[in-house]
Amino acid sequence: MKRPFVFVIGMTVGIALAAPMNAHPHIFVDGGIDFIMSGDETLDALSITWLYDEFETLYDLSSRGIEPQPDGTLSNADREAIRAAYSDWPDDFDGSAHLSIDSDLIEMAWPSDLAVDLVDGRLQLTFLRKLETPAILTNKSVEVAFYESTYFFAFAITNDPSFVGNETCEAVVVPYTPGEQSDEMKQSLALLNREETPDIANVGQLFADRIVVNCA
Repeated sequence: MKRPFVFVIGMTVGIALAAPMNAHPHIFVDGGIDFIMSGDETLDALSITWLYDEFETLYDLSSRGIEPQPDGTLSNADREAIRAAYSDWPDDFDGSAHLSIDSDLIEMAWPSDLAVDLVDGRLQLTFLRKLETPAILTNKSVEVAFYESTYFFAFAITNDPSFVGNETCEAVVVPYTPGEQSDEMKQSLALLNREETPDIANVGQLFADRIVVNCA
């Protein structure tokens, strides 16, 4: 995933220390995934939520000359300006939500229905990833991994998943569990600067939170 903007040099030292320039990952995003169903069996789309960290939110708004309104919200004009900017998804966008059914990676359409908001001082994006072919989930092994392949972005599932149009499926969040190997890898990734990419292909999946779905 390409960075949607260039780092602002003029940030204060205190803010810079909160997000070091020479550490991987660089951007921290909370959020989660909801499942858009048609009936009790068929998955039509994933609804994905990103909630940027405070530092990245401050940077993004200041780089666009945007200030929140007194009540902490965005004006309609500012919300639309941000939405338009993020709607130009980079060519190497990898989706952040990686859906597999019975171990097969499922193709999904380009992001659509992007919405922007400011939630407790943090920039929130929500968008849809529609399945190219709706999938029946009953008695299938279903998993969604929440990550960006280069680990420039660190994604964490903080929202409980829900099912829209279905009352029988269940979902369990399986957080990434640190281990000796991943800790050593994190130390090596921390040496990379913002312009460097890890040598390990798809390294982000090693640190991914996951959602396991049961529609038995």
